Amino acid sequence: MSKRIPAVVFGATGYVGGELLRFIATHPSIGLAAAVSASSPGTRIAQVFPTLAGSFPRAEFRSADRALEEIADGDRLAVFSAAPHGASAPLVANLLERAEARGIEARVVDSSADFRYRDSASFEAVYGHAHPAPRLLADFACAIPEHSPDVPAKHIGHPGCFATASLLAAVPIFATGLIEADVFIAGITGSSGSGRSAGAGTHHPERHSNLYAYQPLAHRHRPEIEALIRAATGQAADVQFVPHSGPFVRGIYVTLHARLRKSIGTRELSAHFRDYYRNSRFVQVLDRPPRIKDVAASNNCHLSVTAERQHAVVMCAIDNLVKGAAGGAVQWMNRLWGLPEDSGLGAPAPAWI
Repeated sequence: MSKRIPAVVFGATGYVGGELLRFIATHPSIGLAAAVSASSPGTRIAQVFPTLAGSFPRAEFRSADRALEEIADGDRLAVFSAAPHGASAPLVANLLERAEARGIEARVVDSSADFRYRDSASFEAVYGHAHPAPRLLADFACAIPEHSPDVPAKHIGHPGCFATASLLAAVPIFATGLIEADVFIAGITGSSGSGRSAGAGTHHPERHSNLYAYQPLAHRHRPEIEALIRAATGQAADVQFVPHSGPFVRGIYVTLHARLRKSIGTRELSAHFRDYYRNSRFVQVLDRPPRIKDVAASNNCHLSVTAERQHAVVMCAIDNLVKGAAGGAVQWMNRLWGLPEDSGLGAPAPAWI
């Protein structure tokens, strides 16, 4: 542990928190210092996540006040937050203040929505309340690693899972400058995307053998997708986004439809996508439509494209909890500390999940 960067995980009892613990358990350069839970301090990790019993047989969840107990003054610190929107920013702000007072060099990757916008007005317009820690916004940038070759800020706000899948599909085609600003995106997500707390949208009898749209053209990821397309490509985007709830637990499947300014073929467009992602360890462009089971539980993204006359369709499959949250967060943390980007993330999808 002394040779590994200690990590603190906020919101560690949730689905994304559990995935962060799973990746930290086998990470060669990052080790768990504190799994923080407001609801379960003192409870063993193995009791909440039996699959992690072999990795953390005696470790317990801690309160936020105890998060820095095992970290030496002047040490480094990797902070992952999977806390809920609105609750994450105060936790991060408090920990950063305490770490600075002890000379601890900290890097944060936040998987909530609290640091996805550069200014508090944009955040408030989408989420309907004032930002909890506006003074920290200037220290954060929001992007997915594949669209930001450099480390853009000291800390990272990870895009949402729907936004991640949509951006992986949208950014390369916007970067061509060949499409109109209007694009339609339909996305289907598994029940784990709604979090651990049970609700009507995640109740098994409602989702089993069922498929339905929700918040059509009004989902909160829409402005996030538009803003990040512009940030990555300089192109304006008018995204018509319709999310759906699918009858499975893990994964997101996105289909993007765009109108091209000139006719190009599938082979030409596929070649552009392959060139765009040529240095991206976790993105593969296929010759056939992707499938969720081929990426579930991994940090991989599978894409495919089809073009006919002036119409283009891009399909994208990712795991919502991994590439869309915990895996992407670990990928960013690796880069923030100058580690190999795929450290701890190399396991392939199990396929029969």
